[in-house]
Amino acid sequence: MRESTPPNEKVIRLRYIRVLEKFFTRTVSYMKNPDFSPIIFKKNIDRYYEDIKKVTPIRLDSGYLSSLEEFVNSTLTKTTHIDDDFSTQKEQLLKESNLVLKEKNKSSSKKDKHKSKDFYDGY
Repeated sequence: MRESTPPNEKVIRLRYIRVLEKFFTRTVSYMKNPDFSPIIFKKNIDRYYEDIKKVTPIRLDSGYLSSLEEFVNSTLTKTTHIDDDFSTQKEQLLKESNLVLKEKNKSSSKKDKHKSKDFYDGY
């Protein structure tokens, strides 16, 4: 029989990934909100981070997942000291979120290698 990892490890991994993705989508959607308030944003980040603390961290090998984890860490460090002028940190976080999304979509947009050989009209 083939040996595989116990399903418990897979479940823990999926939970960790889902919590990171939830944190990411919630923070990005709130930063894009026209009624953005830095103080409320800080409270939300702290609340979202409590969800991450409940799940055991797992080593992530994928480029997208590691960039997602880096985004969470940079968000936490940039929100430790919130001023009234949070616009520069907000712009940096939005830029990082765009890079994370770019990393996620990188694997889905592959160029077709043999495009000329696909079409044969019989001549």
